[in-house]
Amino acid sequence: MPTNSTSLQLGIVIRKSPGVTKWARWVWRVIGVLPGAGPAHWKVLRREGDLVEYHAATTPLELWASDTEAYLTGLAARVPNVYVILRESDGPEATEDLEVVLATASPYEAQDYLDSGEEIVEQVAMPEGLAAFVRDFCHEHHVEETFVKRKRDKKRVDLRQDGIGDPRIRQQADVYRAPGKGRDTRH
Repeated sequence: MPTNSTSLQLGIVIRKSPGVTKWARWVWRVIGVLPGAGPAHWKVLRREGDLVEYHAATTPLELWASDTEAYLTGLAARVPNVYVILRESDGPEATEDLEVVLATASPYEAQDYLDSGEEIVEQVAMPEGLAAFVRDFCHEHHVEETFVKRKRDKKRVDLRQDGIGDPRIRQQADVYRAPGKGRDTRH
């Protein structure tokens, strides 16, 4: 792997509970992440009546040196979060209603998925060990970019009037008028 990135396997824990309306049969919520988890595919962790908690999938949490500003923004929140991107599964091969697409520590990347409206974005509190892992990566790779204010040109653009009126119309004054077929028909 390149030195400007790192990856950690995250197990995604999803709770399936009965819906409260007739339109939603089930409610799916991401309730936790398991740093360093092994592979899993909808493994049942706990069952209490209709409520079931699954280790739905294990996906890599990838950290990139170019995104450290976003990670630091996420870590500065009152409660740092991991964002889990889900997609509704459809088709005959789908074993569950949801597919885990991605896990990210970047609130900016999560916002991009929210803007598309195609996926479901769930946030879950980042465990302290995972927050320390992300923080250490940021301290190692973050480069503060200095703000450079743009300076205005000293050129005056208001000294010459250019393009006023239609050059095809002969007239005494500068008037905005569209060319017509003939003379004024008023008498």
